[in-house]
Amino acid sequence: VGGAAEAGVAPAAAPEAAAGLLPAAGALAALCLIDWRIAAAIAVALPAVALLMRAFVRDITASATRYLNVQGTIAGRLAEALGGARTIAAAGTADRETARILEPLPGLRAEGETMWRVQGGVAARGLLALLLLQVAAVGVAGAELAAGRVTPGELVATVQYAGLAAGFGPVLTQVLRLGRARAGARRAAEILALPVPSHGPDAAPPGPGRLEFRGVTALGVLDGLDLTVPGGRAVAVVGRSGSGTSELAALAGRLADPDEGEVLLDGTPLPRLTRTALRREIGYAFARPALFGATVRDALAFGPARPPEARLVESARAARADAFIRRLPGGYDTPLRQAPMSGGELQRAGLARAFAHAGRVLVLDDATSSLDTVTEVEITDAVLTRFADRTRLIIAHRASTAARTDLVAWLENGRLRALAPHAALWNDPAYRAVFTAPEARTTASGPDRRASDGGVPDGREAG
Repeated sequence: VGGAAEAGVAPAAAPEAAAGLLPAAGALAALCLIDWRIAAAIAVALPAVALLMRAFVRDITASATRYLNVQGTIAGRLAEALGGARTIAAAGTADRETARILEPLPGLRAEGETMWRVQGGVAARGLLALLLLQVAAVGVAGAELAAGRVTPGELVATVQYAGLAAGFGPVLTQVLRLGRARAGARRAAEILALPVPSHGPDAAPPGPGRLEFRGVTALGVLDGLDLTVPGGRAVAVVGRSGSGTSELAALAGRLADPDEGEVLLDGTPLPRLTRTALRREIGYAFARPALFGATVRDALAFGPARPPEARLVESARAARADAFIRRLPGGYDTPLRQAPMSGGELQRAGLARAFAHAGRVLVLDDATSSLDTVTEVEITDAVLTRFADRTRLIIAHRASTAARTDLVAWLENGRLRALAPHAALWNDPAYRAVFTAPEARTTASGPDRRASDGGVPDGREAG
């Protein structure tokens, strides 16, 4: 953000710098009319002034770049800490995190002082150059007066015009701004140079919502995974921590792209679909959803297309969110900032939003981890019955949830170990151990503690 703000001054600074040269050009022309030798004395020095200006820009750009780099480091650490604030509070490491965030602060101060020293040096050298040019012009004019080629009045005029011709102080100010803008533009360009997923030209193909993962290796976890999720079926994805369940959920709707292999929807690779088609057909609910909009109604309607009012209310009821929303001061019209929600209420609002925009595929990435067992059963019922014609990919940590789905995709070490009904897998002690592992018990009994939406970085759900 700081880099973009610095770069934003360039459109104003460049014309102002050019405008600042006009008086100097006019004064130089006037000196030519008085005596060409005086104008030549100043003109000869102009290349040196141009080189000096170039050096000014180089120095201030380098200094501002270092300053913005350190500033970006602090901002990045602060963003990480804010994203994991609950974990930091629970671990009692607030002081340690504060020290880590502020560790580069002395460097930021040093770079700031360096930048101001550079600017001060630039100003001093610019003033010295201005005085030398004026002295040179007056010296030549004095010699011309002694030779009788100029009059005393023209000498006085020469002093004034020489001040204008060499008066690039305003230009120097804009040059300093341009130097900082150049540094900011470099920082912004680094962000813009990051790869952005491109989308294809195709509309969603007809089909029941069959998802295929072919030889998928991704995110440092999944390793050559092959999996076909039948269209219109409910498939639970289970596995120990680190087995790749949330990574699989991210790939299902192209919140991330695989390093190798491909993901297809009804036979069409996801990168071939337009952004709108992708988001309409594949919906998400996360463990820690982010809500956007002015009101609660806007938050539920947030998506590629605004659903009808009746569908919003119906979806809220299916997610068991309608009751607590109506208890808010303004109901569905309550401003979002005035609608504090518990972890469970936030998850239900996120589920309501996903239900309202449900396409042919619905991905639930730990979306019920903060709910009590009764509410989770009710919502699972809604997912399995109301959306029976949709493909449902459910990241499950409770055996009761996996037992109610059509199939279970059991992941182990980034690969598919088995795809079968829960009852068929339950006889395997290793499968039962997935649900008795400490991380499974923690996730199944309380709020999710991972950094962001079901392990997927914040903001991806709206991409």
